[in-house]
Amino acid sequence: MDQIRERSSPQTLMPDPQDARLVERITGIDQTGAQVETTVPVERALTLYLNAQEIVTMMTINDYPEYLAIGYLLNQNMLKADDVVTGVDYDDDLQVVVVRTERNTNYEQKLKKRTLTSGCAQGTAFGDLMEAVEGIDLPRAELRTSWLYQMTRSINTIPSLYLEAGAMHGCVLCVKGEPICYMEDVGRHNAVDKLAGWMYRHHVDPADKILYTTGRLTSEMTIKTVRMGIPVLVSRSGFTAWGVSLARQVGLTLVGRARGKRFTALSGESRIVFDEDIASVEEEPARNRRKVAGHDD
Repeated sequence: MDQIRERSSPQTLMPDPQDARLVERITGIDQTGAQVETTVPVERALTLYLNAQEIVTMMTINDYPEYLAIGYLLNQNMLKADDVVTGVDYDDDLQVVVVRTERNTNYEQKLKKRTLTSGCAQGTAFGDLMEAVEGIDLPRAELRTSWLYQMTRSINTIPSLYLEAGAMHGCVLCVKGEPICYMEDVGRHNAVDKLAGWMYRHHVDPADKILYTTGRLTSEMTIKTVRMGIPVLVSRSGFTAWGVSLARQVGLTLVGRARGKRFTALSGESRIVFDEDIASVEEEPARNRRKVAGHDD
């Protein structure tokens, strides 16, 4: 895999709401019949190949197709730890991305065993994902409440495609309370896969990282976080029972409903260090509460 990894230190990566490729202005009417113009995100179909085999076609805003392709294959357990990736080729006209490896790959049987996940844009998981998280030993990292409050305040105020156009999920990789990579997409599964690809390309150590998502804490999000080796997963949204059960099995710290000074931890509570005086923490400003709408689905 090392042949395509970028050896330089990664730069902090944040959304670019001014990228004209990602949004479109559309005219309609409002509840009074008056004409209105609004901004909406642009979905594109991206077909992923692993060597000569077609794997999946994803609906995505397609801002980082290479990261999405690598991250998807890693999180689906189709790329192995000892694989050598010789190239990632993207054709914008064909909307196709091809990941090439030295190892001959054939996932015909795996592709027949698919699970439609709870992702808002109908994510799909293939094959033996449950088996792929067995035996993973997550780092013994801590989560300070001061980092949690700093992180959520920062993320709420970062310019984003969601604030520009809505209909978007975000996943943010953080060190302590500082966001270092913020990915958005129409589905949270795409956003987290892009993060995985970015981490892989830049040799980012997951041991001290926190993953923040705007979506639900589902089994899919738990499995992908564990496969990425990240010990803490935080969301402003809620939980599913299976997501919590899996997190407890593997020792993932799972924090949900993180808004203002409030949060709920349902797994890995022993990692949490209560170093912030909650009385000094402000409630979430009303202008940021709109980020709740559309992210609880």
